[in-house]
Amino acid sequence: MELSAFRLRRFRFPVLFAVLFAVMLAVVGIDTLVAPVPLLALPVGIGLAALGIACYRWLSRFVEGRGELPELAGDRWRGLGKGAALGFGLFCALMVLIAVFGGLDGVGWHSFPGFLGLAGMMFSVATMEELLFRGVLFRILEERAGTVVSLVVSSLLFGMTHLVNVNATFWGALSIGLTGGAMLAAAYVLTRSLWFPIGVHFAWNFAHAGVFGIAVSGSEDVPDGLLRTTLNGPTVLTGGSFGPEASLFALLVCSVATVLMLRRAVRGGQVLRRSAKAR
Repeated sequence: MELSAFRLRRFRFPVLFAVLFAVMLAVVGIDTLVAPVPLLALPVGIGLAALGIACYRWLSRFVEGRGELPELAGDRWRGLGKGAALGFGLFCALMVLIAVFGGLDGVGWHSFPGFLGLAGMMFSVATMEELLFRGVLFRILEERAGTVVSLVVSSLLFGMTHLVNVNATFWGALSIGLTGGAMLAAAYVLTRSLWFPIGVHFAWNFAHAGVFGIAVSGSEDVPDGLLRTTLNGPTVLTGGSFGPEASLFALLVCSVATVLMLRRAVRGGQVLRRSAKAR
């Protein structure tokens, strides 16, 4: 029994990553099935997020032998709301910049039920991606290589996963890595909690699809959001077929947030300059 547990801990990264990746795919599949019924998609999405967190807790204890999970500590759950406020504000700032420079072609009311359904879907997806990329990939890599290396590697891998989307472009995927990947990693480093980056991730995607009704990260389907927004102009301004996340304004907005969070993290001693083993 002890030998079996030792082997699991030795290969903890591939085991955790593979299982949570499979769970994430299942979550996306279920979200897709219930998407046509928005009032069902909302509670299902929230339930799937809770299930994903429970799965992460169980795996961390069974595979890694960890008793306490500070990244999911109950006393830090308020970071979810703070992160949501930040993510929503940042995406709104991005849209304001695009509008000011003439990239907003039209906007109108669309679907309130769709708005509710997308809240559940985006919450479950954001939760699973944060558990996978920040909870597993970033956390374990940081223990071995330090914060800087982990931030760069996890951000690039996070961006590259978006190449599978229908309208994906190399620049779009790189932009996601430089903006979303780095910003979410910085949110985790600053708070040492997954609640804050989950909130940021959810609110950014929800504002993107659920509020403004713009396809997310090169997706082919235009979401039934509260509004239906169309963009028009140079790719550098609007992000082209990939969406506003590939615009230079997204890079600007997210980079400012990332730098400010990392600066606070450095001052607070939250940045690991070398691996835990080296210590």
